[in-house]
Amino acid sequence: MGRRRERASGFGLLPRMEARPRKDGKVTYRYHPMGGKPINLGTDRDEAVRQVLGVNAQASSQGTVRALWDLYQQTPKWAELKERTKSDYQAYSVKLLEVMGDVPAGVIRPTDIARYLRVERAEAPVRGNREIALLSNLMNVAIERGEIDSNPCKQVKKNSEKARTEAPEPEELRSYLDWLFRGGPARRMLALMAEFAALAGSRRAEFLELQTPQIDLQGDVIRLMRAKQHGGSKKAESITMGPAMRNLAVRLLGLPRPETSLHVFINQQGNPLTESGFTSGWQRAMVDALEEGVIQRRFTFHDLRAYYTTQHKELYGALPELHASTATTARVYDRSKIAKRNSLG
Repeated sequence: MGRRRERASGFGLLPRMEARPRKDGKVTYRYHPMGGKPINLGTDRDEAVRQVLGVNAQASSQGTVRALWDLYQQTPKWAELKERTKSDYQAYSVKLLEVMGDVPAGVIRPTDIARYLRVERAEAPVRGNREIALLSNLMNVAIERGEIDSNPCKQVKKNSEKARTEAPEPEELRSYLDWLFRGGPARRMLALMAEFAALAGSRRAEFLELQTPQIDLQGDVIRLMRAKQHGGSKKAESITMGPAMRNLAVRLLGLPRPETSLHVFINQQGNPLTESGFTSGWQRAMVDALEEGVIQRRFTFHDLRAYYTTQHKELYGALPELHASTATTARVYDRSKIAKRNSLG
């Protein structure tokens, strides 16, 4: 077996630096520049860091990943993104710019992308995939500007992602909702949103902006716009209310809200609930529920969409129409794929 190589994070080094222990007890440092061969830096850690800083200082800011990120945020494509997507991209940019910010797009090779995914983000493979997806968008900007001819991100296989295989059980979800309802106003609003997601199967982005006229008690329907559709077009959908959903709808319409507001889900100030406000509230509630023993395992808000799909299949014998393809619905959200058989006697 070869000698063990440590990532930079284990030695407090700069991104793309590598520490290689030797048999004599010393450590040899190397740097892996984008688009170039590894550079041997010797055994003096401080000197090795200074050498890397010197190499990076020579790079021009024009055409760098950081410059492309700034340009991307000025494009029409950026303007068309939802605020939640923009927020996600800004979060993904932090690590990406830390590692690649000063690197010119023209020297980035597929092997550099592979190293980022397999080494720099070995401990966060899914996050690494999202960061490289953002980098791919930046590379497309570079292509349009004539700085590069092809996108290296599209030549590398992403890290494998395991699909979630569980959804909360009905008793588990009921205990969690009851616990939320016993909390303060913010927790009760979370409970109402979770109950809506479990009964309707809608994405958070589809009903966060829900307004009272969209709830039609006379027609027993709730009208939403589907957030995702192939081709970029949105699809209207009508959710027929059963007894449980109708009960929830009556409670939602009865919530106190400012006279000038039509939004259903609001914060304590009477303003529409934001993505960031909801996300932070949900995460804190989940941590507290686990600590208090209300639930035994963490589940995401998006898992409630899988809960709806699984329960819908058990109740009606068919999958709901959540995607243009029922195969996609089954692959992504059906959590009832458990083989059932009888014993002998």
